[in-house]
Amino acid sequence: MALAAVHFLPKIPRAASLWAPLRRSLQLCSRCYPVHASLSYEAIKQQYRPEVPEYFNFARDVLDRWTEMEKEGKRSKNPALWWVDGAGGEVRWSFEELGVLSRKVANVLSGACGLQRGDRVILILPRVPEWWLVSVACMRTGTVLIPGTQQLTAKDILHRLQKSKAKCIITDDSVAPAVDSVGAECQSLKFRLLVSEGRREGWLNFRDLLKNAPSDHHCVTTKCRDPMAIYFTSGTTGSPKMAEHSHSIGIGFTVSGRYWLDLTSSDILWNTSDTGWAKASWSSVFSPWIQGACVFVHKMPHFDPSVVFESLSRFPITVFCSPPTAYRMFVQHTLSSYKFKSLRHCVSAGEPINPDVMKEWKAQTGLDIHEGYGQTETVLICGNFKGMKIKPGSMGKPTPTYDVKVIDENSNIMPPGKEGDLAIRVKPTRPPFLFTCYADDPEKTEATIRGDFYVTGDRGIMDEDGYFWFVGRADDVINSAGYRIGPFEVESALVEHPAVAESAAVSSPDPIRGEVVKAFVVLTSEYASHDPEKLTKELQQHVKKVTAPYKYPRKMEFVQQLPKTISGKIRRNELRQKEWRKD
Repeated sequence: MALAAVHFLPKIPRAASLWAPLRRSLQLCSRCYPVHASLSYEAIKQQYRPEVPEYFNFARDVLDRWTEMEKEGKRSKNPALWWVDGAGGEVRWSFEELGVLSRKVANVLSGACGLQRGDRVILILPRVPEWWLVSVACMRTGTVLIPGTQQLTAKDILHRLQKSKAKCIITDDSVAPAVDSVGAECQSLKFRLLVSEGRREGWLNFRDLLKNAPSDHHCVTTKCRDPMAIYFTSGTTGSPKMAEHSHSIGIGFTVSGRYWLDLTSSDILWNTSDTGWAKASWSSVFSPWIQGACVFVHKMPHFDPSVVFESLSRFPITVFCSPPTAYRMFVQHTLSSYKFKSLRHCVSAGEPINPDVMKEWKAQTGLDIHEGYGQTETVLICGNFKGMKIKPGSMGKPTPTYDVKVIDENSNIMPPGKEGDLAIRVKPTRPPFLFTCYADDPEKTEATIRGDFYVTGDRGIMDEDGYFWFVGRADDVINSAGYRIGPFEVESALVEHPAVAESAAVSSPDPIRGEVVKAFVVLTSEYASHDPEKLTKELQQHVKKVTAPYKYPRKMEFVQQLPKTISGKIRRNELRQKEWRKD
Protein backbone atom coordinates (compact mmCIF):
# COMPACT_ATOMS: atom_id res chain seq x y z
CA MET A 1 0.00 0.00 0.00
CA ALA A 2 1.38 3.42 -0.92
CA LEU A 3 2.27 5.87 1.80
CA ALA A 4 -0.54 8.39 2.13
CA ALA A 5 1.87 10.88 3.66
CA VAL A 6 3.97 10.95 0.51
CA HIS A 7 1.01 11.79 -1.70
CA PHE A 8 0.06 15.00 0.00
CA LEU A 9 3.51 16.57 -0.05
CA PRO A 10 3.64 19.62 -2.32
CA LYS A 11 5.15 19.60 -5.80
CA ILE A 12 7.23 22.77 -5.64
CA PRO A 13 10.30 22.61 -7.88
CA ARG A 14 12.25 25.29 -6.05
CA ALA A 15 11.92 23.40 -2.78
CA ALA A 16 12.06 19.79 -3.97
CA SER A 17 15.13 18.98 -1.90
CA LEU A 18 13.62 20.55 1.21
CA TRP A 19 10.69 18.17 1.38
CA ALA A 20 12.67 14.97 1.86
CA PRO A 21 12.96 15.59 5.64
CA LEU A 22 9.23 16.33 5.80
CA ARG A 23 8.47 13.08 4.02
CA ARG A 24 10.42 11.16 6.61
CA SER A 25 8.67 12.98 9.44
CA LEU A 26 5.25 12.13 8.05
CA GLN A 27 5.77 8.60 6.81
CA LEU A 28 5.15 6.93 10.18
CA CYS A 29 1.69 8.46 10.22
CA SER A 30 0.56 6.93 6.94
CA ARG A 31 -1.89 4.08 6.63
CA CYS A 32 0.79 1.66 5.51
CA TYR A 33 0.21 -0.78 8.36
CA PRO A 34 -2.92 -2.97 8.13
CA VAL A 35 -3.33 -3.12 11.92
CA HIS A 36 -2.22 -0.61 14.51
CA ALA A 37 -0.52 -3.12 16.76
CA SER A 38 1.85 -4.14 13.94
CA LEU A 39 4.02 -1.14 14.79
CA SER A 40 4.67 -0.96 18.53
CA TYR A 41 5.23 2.16 20.58
CA GLU A 42 8.94 1.32 20.88
CA ALA A 43 9.22 0.88 17.12
CA ILE A 44 7.55 4.23 16.49
CA LYS A 45 9.86 5.93 18.98
CA GLN A 46 13.00 4.41 17.49
CA GLN A 47 12.08 5.16 13.89
CA TYR A 48 10.65 8.63 14.35
CA ARG A 49 13.29 11.23 13.51
CA PRO A 50 11.53 14.56 12.98
CA GLU A 51 13.25 16.83 10.51
CA VAL A 52 11.76 20.17 9.65
CA PRO A 53 12.19 21.85 6.25
CA GLU A 54 12.89 25.53 5.90
CA TYR A 55 9.46 26.30 4.42
CA PHE A 56 6.08 24.94 5.43
CA ASN A 57 2.48 26.11 5.39
CA PHE A 58 -0.23 23.74 6.59
CA ALA A 59 -2.92 25.22 4.34
CA ARG A 60 -0.88 24.84 1.17
CA ASP A 61 1.22 21.77 1.96
CA VAL A 62 -1.42 19.63 3.65
CA LEU A 63 -4.96 20.88 3.03
CA ASP A 64 -4.43 21.72 -0.64
CA ARG A 65 -2.77 18.35 -1.23
CA TRP A 66 -5.81 16.60 0.25
CA THR A 67 -7.86 18.55 -2.28
CA GLU A 68 -5.72 17.06 -5.05
CA MET A 69 -6.17 13.60 -3.60
CA GLU A 70 -9.95 14.10 -3.52
CA LYS A 71 -9.91 15.00 -7.21
CA GLU A 72 -7.76 11.96 -7.96
CA GLY A 73 -10.11 9.68 -6.04
CA LYS A 74 -7.42 8.78 -3.50
CA ARG A 75 -9.38 9.83 -0.43
CA SER A 76 -12.63 8.62 1.10
CA LYS A 77 -15.83 10.52 0.37
CA ASN A 78 -15.96 11.90 3.92
CA PRO A 79 -16.35 15.68 4.11
CA ALA A 80 -13.41 17.64 5.51
CA LEU A 81 -15.77 19.55 7.84
CA TRP A 82 -19.19 18.39 8.97
CA TRP A 83 -21.08 20.95 11.08
CA VAL A 84 -24.53 20.60 12.61
CA ASP A 85 -26.51 23.07 14.71
CA GLY A 86 -28.82 20.59 16.44
CA ALA A 87 -31.91 22.12 14.84
CA GLY A 88 -31.63 20.60 11.38
CA GLY A 89 -29.02 22.98 10.01
CA GLU A 90 -26.00 21.28 8.49
CA VAL A 91 -22.83 22.15 6.56
CA ARG A 92 -20.62 19.65 4.77
CA TRP A 93 -17.47 20.88 3.04
CA SER A 94 -15.00 18.84 1.06
CA PHE A 95 -11.34 19.84 1.18
CA GLU A 96 -11.89 21.53 -2.18
CA GLU A 97 -14.78 23.62 -0.83
CA LEU A 98 -12.80 24.40 2.32
CA GLY A 99 -9.97 25.59 0.09
CA VAL A 100 -12.17 27.83 -2.05
CA LEU A 101 -13.90 29.46 0.91
CA SER A 102 -10.72 29.91 2.97
CA ARG A 103 -9.06 31.62 -0.01
CA LYS A 104 -11.99 34.02 -0.18
CA VAL A 105 -11.53 34.78 3.54
CA ALA A 106 -7.80 35.23 2.91
CA ASN A 107 -8.70 37.90 0.35
CA VAL A 108 -10.94 39.58 2.92
CA LEU A 109 -8.07 39.73 5.40
CA SER A 110 -5.43 40.91 2.96
CA GLY A 111 -7.77 43.00 0.79
CA ALA A 112 -10.57 44.68 2.73
CA CYS A 113 -8.53 44.74 5.94
CA GLY A 114 -5.12 45.28 4.40
CA LEU A 115 -3.49 42.85 6.81
CA GLN A 116 0.04 41.73 6.10
CA ARG A 117 2.21 38.81 7.09
CA GLY A 118 2.92 38.92 10.84
CA ASP A 119 -0.10 41.07 11.73
CA ARG A 120 -2.10 39.65 14.63
CA VAL A 121 -5.79 38.71 14.41
CA ILE A 122 -8.00 37.95 17.42
CA LEU A 123 -10.78 35.47 16.65
CA ILE A 124 -13.66 35.05 19.11
CA LEU A 125 -16.43 32.88 17.71
CA PRO A 126 -18.49 29.93 18.94
CA ARG A 127 -18.48 26.59 17.12
CA VAL A 128 -19.54 27.95 13.73
CA PRO A 129 -17.99 27.13 10.32
CA GLU A 130 -16.50 30.62 9.99
CA TRP A 131 -14.09 29.81 12.83
CA TRP A 132 -12.46 27.14 10.69
CA LEU A 133 -12.40 29.38 7.61
CA VAL A 134 -10.61 32.18 9.44
CA SER A 135 -8.17 29.73 11.03
CA VAL A 136 -7.11 28.43 7.62
CA ALA A 137 -7.17 31.89 6.01
CA CYS A 138 -4.70 33.17 8.60
CA MET A 139 -2.30 30.42 7.55
CA ARG A 140 -2.71 31.40 3.90
CA THR A 141 -2.00 35.07 4.59
CA GLY A 142 0.75 34.58 7.16
CA THR A 143 -1.21 36.54 9.75
CA VAL A 144 -0.96 35.37 13.35
CA LEU A 145 -4.15 33.86 14.76
CA ILE A 146 -5.12 34.54 18.40
CA PRO A 147 -8.22 32.53 19.39
CA GLY A 148 -10.35 33.54 22.36
CA THR A 149 -13.39 32.15 24.13
CA GLN A 150 -16.74 33.89 24.15
CA GLN A 151 -16.61 33.79 27.94
CA LEU A 152 -14.08 36.64 27.90
CA THR A 153 -15.21 39.81 29.63
CA ALA A 154 -14.60 43.31 28.32
CA LYS A 155 -11.63 43.54 30.70
CA ASP A 156 -10.22 40.28 29.33
CA ILE A 157 -10.63 41.48 25.76
CA LEU A 158 -8.95 44.78 26.58
CA HIS A 159 -5.97 42.95 28.06
CA ARG A 160 -5.64 40.73 24.99
CA LEU A 161 -5.97 43.58 22.53
CA GLN A 162 -3.44 45.75 24.32
CA LYS A 163 -1.01 42.93 25.06
CA SER A 164 -1.06 41.46 21.57
CA LYS A 165 -1.36 44.75 19.66
CA ALA A 166 -3.76 42.95 17.34
CA LYS A 167 -4.79 44.92 14.26
CA CYS A 168 -8.01 43.04 13.66
CA ILE A 169 -10.70 41.33 15.71
CA ILE A 170 -13.32 38.96 14.29
CA THR A 171 -16.36 38.08 16.40
CA ASP A 172 -20.16 38.03 16.46
CA ASP A 173 -22.85 40.31 17.83
CA SER A 174 -22.74 38.71 21.29
CA VAL A 175 -19.16 39.88 21.88
CA ALA A 176 -19.08 43.02 19.73
CA PRO A 177 -20.54 45.31 22.47
CA ALA A 178 -17.73 44.34 24.83
CA VAL A 179 -15.18 45.11 22.11
CA ASP A 180 -16.77 48.50 21.48
CA SER A 181 -16.66 49.34 25.19
CA VAL A 182 -12.86 49.04 25.24
CA GLY A 183 -11.91 49.63 21.60
CA ALA A 184 -10.99 53.28 22.11
CA GLU A 185 -8.20 52.18 24.48
CA CYS A 186 -6.63 49.92 21.84
CA GLN A 187 -4.60 52.04 19.44
CA SER A 188 -3.41 49.08 17.36
CA LEU A 189 -6.92 47.85 16.55
CA LYS A 190 -7.75 48.96 13.00
CA PHE A 191 -10.40 46.54 11.78
CA ARG A 192 -13.46 44.91 13.32
CA LEU A 193 -15.22 42.13 11.42
CA LEU A 194 -18.70 41.09 12.48
CA VAL A 195 -19.85 37.54 11.72
CA SER A 196 -23.64 37.99 11.79
CA GLU A 197 -26.54 38.87 9.54
CA GLY A 198 -26.98 42.31 11.07
CA ARG A 199 -25.00 45.53 10.86
CA ARG A 200 -23.06 47.42 13.51
CA GLU A 201 -21.52 50.87 13.31
CA GLY A 202 -17.76 50.77 12.99
CA TRP A 203 -17.74 47.11 11.94
CA LEU A 204 -17.23 45.45 8.56
CA ASN A 205 -19.72 42.71 7.80
CA PHE A 206 -17.77 39.50 7.37
CA ARG A 207 -20.41 37.62 5.39
CA ASP A 208 -20.93 40.47 2.91
CA LEU A 209 -17.21 40.69 2.31
CA LEU A 210 -16.92 36.92 1.95
CA LYS A 211 -19.73 36.79 -0.59
CA ASN A 212 -18.02 39.36 -2.82
CA ALA A 213 -14.40 38.25 -2.36
CA PRO A 214 -12.55 36.52 -5.21
CA SER A 215 -11.69 32.84 -4.72
CA ASP A 216 -8.20 33.07 -6.19
CA HIS A 217 -5.48 33.62 -3.63
CA HIS A 218 -1.77 32.85 -3.68
CA CYS A 219 -0.70 31.39 -0.35
CA VAL A 220 2.24 33.24 1.15
CA THR A 221 5.51 31.36 1.51
CA THR A 222 6.08 30.90 5.22
CA LYS A 223 9.17 29.56 6.91
CA CYS A 224 8.70 26.88 9.52
CA ARG A 225 10.02 29.25 12.16
CA ASP A 226 7.63 32.08 11.28
CA PRO A 227 4.95 32.77 13.93
CA MET A 228 1.60 31.17 13.13
CA ALA A 229 -0.56 31.47 16.25
CA ILE A 230 -0.62 32.85 19.79
CA TYR A 231 -2.58 31.25 22.61
CA PHE A 232 -3.16 33.09 25.86
CA THR A 233 -2.41 30.71 28.69
CA SER A 234 -4.95 30.73 31.51
CA GLY A 235 -2.36 30.27 34.27
CA THR A 236 -3.05 30.06 38.00
CA THR A 237 -1.01 33.12 38.89
CA GLY A 238 -0.51 36.46 37.20
CA SER A 239 -2.01 37.68 33.95
CA PRO A 240 -2.19 35.32 30.95
CA LYS A 241 0.96 34.88 28.88
CA MET A 242 1.07 34.75 25.08
CA ALA A 243 2.42 31.35 24.03
CA GLU A 244 3.58 31.68 20.43
CA HIS A 245 3.74 28.74 18.02
CA SER A 246 5.39 28.64 14.62
CA HIS A 247 4.21 27.03 11.37
CA SER A 248 6.31 23.95 12.12
CA ILE A 249 3.75 22.89 14.71
CA GLY A 250 1.60 21.58 11.88
CA ILE A 251 4.14 18.84 11.23
CA GLY A 252 4.29 17.96 14.91
CA PHE A 253 0.76 16.57 14.88
CA THR A 254 1.62 13.63 12.67
CA VAL A 255 2.19 11.23 15.56
CA SER A 256 -0.70 12.42 17.75
CA GLY A 257 -3.10 12.35 14.81
CA ARG A 258 -2.08 8.89 13.68
CA TYR A 259 -1.30 7.06 16.90
CA TRP A 260 -3.02 8.87 19.78
CA LEU A 261 -6.22 9.85 17.97
CA ASP A 262 -5.81 6.80 15.71
CA LEU A 263 -7.10 8.63 12.63
CA THR A 264 -7.22 7.83 8.92
CA SER A 265 -8.98 9.64 6.08
CA SER A 266 -11.97 7.34 6.63
CA ASP A 267 -12.54 8.56 10.19
CA ILE A 268 -14.86 11.19 11.61
CA LEU A 269 -13.51 12.92 14.71
CA TRP A 270 -15.58 14.87 17.20
CA ASN A 271 -13.60 17.01 19.63
CA THR A 272 -15.87 18.93 22.01
CA SER A 273 -13.33 21.62 22.95
CA ASP A 274 -14.35 25.26 23.05
CA THR A 275 -12.93 27.19 20.08
CA GLY A 276 -11.16 29.54 22.47
CA TRP A 277 -8.70 26.91 23.66
CA ALA A 278 -5.57 25.59 22.01
CA LYS A 279 -7.13 22.10 22.13
CA ALA A 280 -9.56 23.18 19.41
CA SER A 281 -6.67 23.85 17.05
CA TRP A 282 -4.83 20.71 18.11
CA SER A 283 -7.71 18.25 17.67
CA SER A 284 -10.19 20.07 15.43
CA VAL A 285 -7.72 21.33 12.82
CA PHE A 286 -4.19 19.96 12.71
CA SER A 287 -4.34 16.38 14.01
CA PRO A 288 -7.40 15.29 11.99
CA TRP A 289 -6.64 17.17 8.80
CA ILE A 290 -3.03 16.06 8.56
CA GLN A 291 -4.55 12.56 8.43
CA GLY A 292 -7.25 13.63 5.96
CA ALA A 293 -9.97 12.81 8.49
CA CYS A 294 -13.35 14.53 8.79
CA VAL A 295 -13.81 17.09 11.57
CA PHE A 296 -17.29 16.83 13.08
CA VAL A 297 -18.64 19.88 14.90
CA HIS A 298 -21.82 20.32 16.91
CA LYS A 299 -22.70 23.95 17.61
CA MET A 300 -23.88 22.99 21.13
CA PRO A 301 -23.88 26.45 22.80
CA HIS A 302 -24.05 24.81 26.22
CA PHE A 303 -22.53 21.46 27.07
CA ASP A 304 -25.28 18.88 27.40
CA PRO A 305 -24.54 15.17 27.94
CA SER A 306 -27.84 14.17 26.31
CA VAL A 307 -26.87 16.04 23.13
CA VAL A 308 -23.54 14.21 23.13
CA PHE A 309 -25.21 10.81 23.54
CA GLU A 310 -27.77 11.53 20.82
CA SER A 311 -25.10 12.76 18.42
CA LEU A 312 -22.83 9.76 19.00
CA SER A 313 -25.85 7.56 18.27
CA ARG A 314 -27.12 9.45 15.24
CA PHE A 315 -23.93 10.36 13.37
CA PRO A 316 -21.18 7.96 12.19
CA ILE A 317 -18.57 9.43 14.55
CA THR A 318 -15.65 7.03 14.94
CA VAL A 319 -13.30 8.93 17.27
CA PHE A 320 -14.38 11.05 20.23
CA CYS A 321 -12.33 13.49 22.30
CA SER A 322 -13.59 15.23 25.44
CA PRO A 323 -12.12 16.38 28.78
CA PRO A 324 -12.30 14.29 31.98
CA THR A 325 -14.94 16.60 33.42
CA ALA A 326 -17.24 15.61 30.58
CA TYR A 327 -16.59 11.90 31.02
CA ARG A 328 -17.35 12.24 34.73
CA MET A 329 -20.72 13.69 33.76
CA PHE A 330 -21.28 10.98 31.16
CA VAL A 331 -20.84 8.04 33.52
CA GLN A 332 -23.46 9.42 35.88
CA HIS A 333 -26.02 8.51 33.21
CA THR A 334 -27.26 5.10 32.12
CA LEU A 335 -26.19 4.69 28.51
CA SER A 336 -28.00 1.42 27.79
CA SER A 337 -30.66 3.20 25.72
CA TYR A 338 -28.01 4.64 23.37
CA LYS A 339 -26.09 2.77 20.68
CA PHE A 340 -22.80 4.27 19.57
CA LYS A 341 -22.59 2.04 16.51
CA SER A 342 -19.62 3.75 14.79
CA LEU A 343 -17.61 4.87 17.81
CA ARG A 344 -14.38 2.88 18.19
CA HIS A 345 -11.81 5.13 19.92
CA CYS A 346 -12.07 7.61 22.82
CA VAL A 347 -9.46 10.03 24.11
CA SER A 348 -9.28 12.54 26.93
CA ALA A 349 -6.99 15.45 27.82
CA GLY A 350 -6.87 18.69 29.76
CA GLU A 351 -6.63 17.26 33.27
CA PRO A 352 -6.00 13.84 34.84
CA ILE A 353 -8.88 11.43 34.51
CA ASN A 354 -10.09 9.32 37.41
CA PRO A 355 -9.51 5.56 36.95
CA ASP A 356 -13.03 4.81 38.18
CA VAL A 357 -14.45 7.00 35.42
CA MET A 358 -12.42 5.05 32.86
CA LYS A 359 -13.68 1.79 34.31
CA GLU A 360 -17.33 2.87 34.29
CA TRP A 361 -17.11 4.28 30.74
CA LYS A 362 -15.71 0.98 29.50
CA ALA A 363 -18.35 -0.97 31.38
CA GLN A 364 -21.09 1.01 29.66
CA THR A 365 -19.56 1.42 26.18
CA GLY A 366 -16.94 -1.28 25.87
CA LEU A 367 -14.36 1.36 25.00
CA ASP A 368 -11.17 2.45 26.72
CA ILE A 369 -10.36 6.12 27.30
CA HIS A 370 -6.87 6.93 26.03
CA GLU A 371 -5.58 9.75 28.21
CA GLY A 372 -3.16 12.34 26.86
CA TYR A 373 -1.12 14.99 28.62
CA GLY A 374 0.07 18.27 27.18
CA GLN A 375 0.05 22.02 27.60
CA THR A 376 -0.70 25.08 25.52
CA GLU A 377 3.05 25.47 25.14
CA THR A 378 3.84 21.89 24.20
CA VAL A 379 0.94 20.14 22.49
CA LEU A 380 0.99 16.40 23.36
CA ILE A 381 3.76 15.39 25.78
CA CYS A 382 2.61 11.92 26.84
CA GLY A 383 -0.19 9.71 25.70
CA ASN A 384 -1.77 6.30 25.87
CA PHE A 385 -1.24 5.45 22.23
CA LYS A 386 -3.30 2.94 20.28
CA GLY A 387 -2.08 -0.58 20.95
CA MET A 388 -0.37 0.31 24.23
CA LYS A 389 -1.35 -1.26 27.51
CA ILE A 390 -3.33 1.32 29.50
CA LYS A 391 -2.45 1.81 33.13
CA PRO A 392 -5.48 3.61 34.59
CA GLY A 393 -4.40 6.91 36.12
CA SER A 394 -1.23 7.12 34.04
CA MET A 395 -0.62 9.74 31.35
CA GLY A 396 1.01 7.05 29.22
CA LYS A 397 4.41 7.31 27.59
CA PRO A 398 6.15 10.28 25.94
CA THR A 399 5.29 11.14 22.37
CA PRO A 400 8.28 10.43 20.08
CA THR A 401 8.51 14.15 19.35
CA TYR A 402 9.90 14.83 22.84
CA ASP A 403 12.56 13.53 25.21
CA VAL A 404 10.62 13.72 28.49
CA LYS A 405 12.29 13.35 31.89
CA VAL A 406 11.54 13.81 35.57
CA ILE A 407 14.20 16.14 37.02
CA ASP A 408 15.12 17.68 40.37
CA GLU A 409 15.82 21.33 41.20
CA ASN A 410 19.38 20.94 39.86
CA SER A 411 18.29 19.43 36.53
CA ASN A 412 19.39 15.94 37.53
CA ILE A 413 17.30 13.17 36.01
CA MET A 414 15.34 11.31 38.67
CA PRO A 415 15.21 7.50 38.68
CA PRO A 416 11.93 5.59 38.23
CA GLY A 417 9.59 5.94 41.18
CA LYS A 418 11.01 9.28 42.32
CA GLU A 419 8.91 12.42 42.11
CA GLY A 420 10.22 15.52 40.39
CA ASP A 421 9.49 18.19 37.80
CA LEU A 422 8.22 17.04 34.41
CA ALA A 423 10.55 18.44 31.79
CA ILE A 424 11.39 18.28 28.07
CA ARG A 425 14.97 18.29 26.81
CA VAL A 426 15.65 21.42 24.74
CA LYS A 427 19.45 21.35 24.53
CA PRO A 428 21.46 21.01 22.42
CA THR A 429 18.45 21.28 20.06
CA ARG A 430 15.09 22.80 20.93
CA PRO A 431 12.24 20.63 19.60
CA PRO A 432 10.63 22.44 16.64
CA PHE A 433 7.12 21.68 17.86
CA LEU A 434 7.55 23.29 21.28
CA PHE A 435 6.25 26.84 21.55
CA THR A 436 8.82 29.35 20.32
CA CYS A 437 8.46 31.85 23.17
CA TYR A 438 6.12 33.87 25.32
CA ALA A 439 5.60 36.63 22.79
CA ASP A 440 7.10 39.97 23.76
CA ASP A 441 8.28 38.55 27.11
CA PRO A 442 11.83 37.14 26.94
CA GLU A 443 12.18 37.01 30.74
CA LYS A 444 9.22 34.67 31.20
CA THR A 445 10.42 32.59 28.26
CA GLU A 446 13.86 32.20 29.80
CA ALA A 447 12.33 31.34 33.17
CA THR A 448 10.95 28.11 31.71
CA ILE A 449 14.48 26.76 31.09
CA ARG A 450 16.43 24.85 33.73
CA GLY A 451 19.72 23.42 32.58
CA ASP A 452 19.06 21.44 29.40
CA PHE A 453 15.31 21.29 29.96
CA TYR A 454 12.05 23.13 29.47
CA VAL A 455 10.24 22.78 32.80
CA THR A 456 6.51 22.29 32.46
CA GLY A 457 5.63 23.43 35.98
CA ASP A 458 4.01 20.07 36.66
CA ARG A 459 5.22 17.41 39.06
CA GLY A 460 5.26 13.77 38.11
CA ILE A 461 6.74 10.30 38.43
CA MET A 462 7.97 7.81 35.84
CA ASP A 463 7.53 4.16 36.73
CA GLU A 464 9.77 1.20 35.87
CA ASP A 465 7.88 0.62 32.62
CA GLY A 466 8.37 4.17 31.36
CA TYR A 467 4.81 5.33 32.09
CA PHE A 468 4.38 8.83 33.50
CA TRP A 469 2.08 9.73 36.38
CA PHE A 470 0.82 13.23 37.12
CA VAL A 471 1.22 14.47 40.71
CA GLY A 472 0.14 18.10 40.41
CA ARG A 473 1.33 21.58 39.67
CA ALA A 474 4.72 22.33 41.21
CA ASP A 475 3.22 25.01 43.42
CA ASP A 476 0.16 22.92 44.36
CA VAL A 477 1.91 19.99 46.02
CA ILE A 478 1.10 19.73 49.73
CA ASN A 479 3.90 18.81 52.15
CA SER A 480 2.33 17.53 55.35
CA ALA A 481 4.61 16.10 58.03
CA GLY A 482 7.10 15.10 55.36
CA TYR A 483 4.47 13.49 53.14
CA ARG A 484 4.12 15.07 49.70
CA ILE A 485 0.48 14.96 48.64
CA GLY A 486 -0.80 15.79 45.18
CA PRO A 487 -4.14 17.60 45.25
CA PHE A 488 -5.48 15.57 42.35
CA GLU A 489 -5.29 12.39 44.37
CA VAL A 490 -7.47 13.90 47.09
CA GLU A 491 -9.89 15.51 44.64
CA SER A 492 -10.13 12.31 42.64
CA ALA A 493 -11.05 10.36 45.76
CA LEU A 494 -13.62 12.91 46.89
CA VAL A 495 -15.41 13.10 43.54
CA GLU A 496 -16.11 9.37 43.71
CA HIS A 497 -18.52 10.05 46.58
CA PRO A 498 -22.08 10.85 45.43
CA ALA A 499 -22.18 13.93 47.67
CA VAL A 500 -19.36 15.69 45.80
CA ALA A 501 -19.96 17.64 42.61
CA GLU A 502 -16.56 19.36 42.60
CA SER A 503 -13.64 19.76 44.95
CA ALA A 504 -10.29 21.47 45.33
CA ALA A 505 -7.52 20.41 47.71
CA VAL A 506 -4.92 22.88 48.98
CA SER A 507 -2.49 23.22 51.84
CA SER A 508 -3.60 24.82 55.10
CA PRO A 509 -1.37 25.79 58.05
CA ASP A 510 -1.16 23.40 60.99
CA PRO A 511 0.87 23.87 64.21
CA ILE A 512 1.91 20.22 64.36
CA ARG A 513 2.31 19.08 60.78
CA GLY A 514 3.30 22.40 59.25
CA GLU A 515 0.53 22.10 56.75
CA VAL A 516 -2.36 19.75 56.16
CA VAL A 517 -4.79 19.04 53.36
CA LYS A 518 -7.91 21.15 53.24
CA ALA A 519 -10.70 20.36 50.81
CA PHE A 520 -13.18 22.89 49.47
CA VAL A 521 -16.25 20.93 48.38
CA VAL A 522 -19.23 21.78 46.20
CA LEU A 523 -22.06 19.43 47.10
CA THR A 524 -24.54 17.81 44.76
CA SER A 525 -28.13 18.96 45.16
CA GLU A 526 -29.12 15.71 46.90
CA TYR A 527 -26.68 16.34 49.74
CA ALA A 528 -26.94 20.11 50.04
CA SER A 529 -29.15 19.91 53.17
CA HIS A 530 -27.15 17.23 55.00
CA ASP A 531 -25.55 17.93 58.35
CA PRO A 532 -22.10 19.44 57.57
CA GLU A 533 -20.33 17.87 60.53
CA LYS A 534 -21.56 14.36 59.79
CA LEU A 535 -20.90 14.78 56.10
CA THR A 536 -17.34 15.97 56.76
CA LYS A 537 -16.59 12.83 58.76
CA GLU A 538 -18.21 10.64 56.12
CA LEU A 539 -16.12 12.17 53.35
CA GLN A 540 -12.92 11.95 55.38
CA GLN A 541 -13.51 8.24 55.97
CA HIS A 542 -14.30 7.81 52.30
CA VAL A 543 -10.97 9.34 51.25
CA LYS A 544 -9.11 7.16 53.73
CA LYS A 545 -10.64 4.10 52.10
CA VAL A 546 -10.11 5.19 48.51
CA THR A 547 -6.50 6.40 48.84
CA ALA A 548 -3.66 6.32 51.36
CA PRO A 549 -4.99 7.39 54.80
CA TYR A 550 -2.41 10.15 55.23
CA LYS A 551 -3.88 11.96 52.24
CA TYR A 552 -7.31 12.55 53.68
CA PRO A 553 -8.39 16.19 54.17
CA ARG A 554 -8.10 17.06 57.85
CA LYS A 555 -10.02 20.26 57.13
CA MET A 556 -13.08 20.69 54.95
CA GLU A 557 -15.24 23.58 53.87
CA PHE A 558 -18.46 23.39 51.88
CA VAL A 559 -18.82 26.14 49.29
CA GLN A 560 -21.31 27.09 46.59
CA GLN A 561 -18.66 27.32 43.88
CA LEU A 562 -14.91 27.20 43.33
CA PRO A 563 -12.83 30.05 41.90
CA LYS A 564 -11.78 29.28 38.33
CA THR A 565 -9.77 30.71 35.48
CA ILE A 566 -11.52 31.78 32.28
CA SER A 567 -10.72 28.32 30.84
CA GLY A 568 -12.44 26.58 33.73
CA LYS A 569 -9.40 25.44 35.69
CA ILE A 570 -9.71 25.66 39.46
CA ARG A 571 -7.60 28.44 40.97
CA ARG A 572 -6.12 26.48 43.84
CA ASN A 573 -3.64 29.28 44.48
CA GLU A 574 -6.50 31.62 45.39
CA LEU A 575 -7.87 29.12 47.90
CA ARG A 576 -4.42 28.42 49.28
CA GLN A 577 -3.65 32.10 49.76
CA LYS A 578 -6.95 32.51 51.56
CA GLU A 579 -5.94 29.76 53.98
CA TRP A 580 -2.48 31.09 54.72
CA ARG A 581 -3.75 34.62 55.32
CA LYS A 582 -5.87 33.40 58.21
CA ASP A 583 -4.73 34.14 61.78
